[in-house]
Amino acid sequence: MKTAFSLFIMFSFFGSAKAQLIPVAKSEMVWNGVTTSSDGRIFVNFPRIEGDTGMRIGEVLKNGKIISYPNEDWNNWESGADVNEKFVRTNSLRIGPDGLLWIVDTGTPSMGQNPLPGNALKLVAIDIKTNTIQQIIPLSGIAKPSTFIDDLRIWGNTIYLTDAGEPALIILDKTTGKGRRVLENQPSTTDNLSIKAEGKMMKDEKGNEVRIHADQLEISPDGKWLYFQPASGTLWRVETQYLNDENISENDLTSKVELFYKTPSTGGTAIDADGNIYVSEVNKSEIIKISPEGKESLVIKDKRLLWADALWIDDNGYLWIPTGQLNRLAAFQNGKSKVEFPVVIYKLKINAKPQRN
Repeated sequence: MKTAFSLFIMFSFFGSAKAQLIPVAKSEMVWNGVTTSSDGRIFVNFPRIEGDTGMRIGEVLKNGKIISYPNEDWNNWESGADVNEKFVRTNSLRIGPDGLLWIVDTGTPSMGQNPLPGNALKLVAIDIKTNTIQQIIPLSGIAKPSTFIDDLRIWGNTIYLTDAGEPALIILDKTTGKGRRVLENQPSTTDNLSIKAEGKMMKDEKGNEVRIHADQLEISPDGKWLYFQPASGTLWRVETQYLNDENISENDLTSKVELFYKTPSTGGTAIDADGNIYVSEVNKSEIIKISPEGKESLVIKDKRLLWADALWIDDNGYLWIPTGQLNRLAAFQNGKSKVEFPVVIYKLKINAKPQRN
């Protein structure tokens, strides 16, 4: 089993005064997320949608290699093996406001399958200073049969999660690990629109339209609002004071949800310190910016942005854009992959400060 993959690091602009994509890393495996530390370390996520074995979480080293992180043991799970202290199928990663590397393990062997029993479905927090596991939060207690935990955001002691398989938001106490499901099967968490990428409607191998329910989420810089949406749009928001209220009724909470912006089919999002939300438009290969007032502007349009996924803003004002071509995987192309390798992570100077809560 390979433990390292070739990587090219390139930091030169293309010579134009216009904002340009800067290729940062290349891979022969599909990735869907990147996060960077304040001291320049780079971590990447390989979602393993089709159930293949190998690295789930990697660190990009300065010598141009990607190695399993935090070690090989966490990244060598195979079907039928124990799921404890193993990544089964990671879907997202980000360095949280606490400085820990937080990872979502969906616990699903491949796309469309249910989480395995035990601690397959979990959050894992890693102390990147010591490269050791700091915390494991099992999520089976708040899961439903087809739960697919997609992503997370953290504010203080609260972790907010999206369930893209069984439409809902999950409110989790970081200390106790106890969670609640809210807004289940509501229009705001349910994907009822077609997902389009590169001009085509996404369908699974059976010819059914792909549905990715509650997916992207962001927290406003003041912590007041949680923004969230299915992968196909639309972007909704609700005040966190209501989400955090364990005594509010589901009907009352639903009444507090507001439609914020009619976003397109989206691969990933990020929010800056001024509250601008950056949205990856996977159908038109664009990145758009939505202001706190709900005004849209184009950041960049480039044919190389092939399913730009979970976005990240670093401390130097760059927007990191992993392009994984997920829509070209065999699962969405009648069983035959159309991914053109290598896949690339780009960064783009946007002169924005990151929102670290």
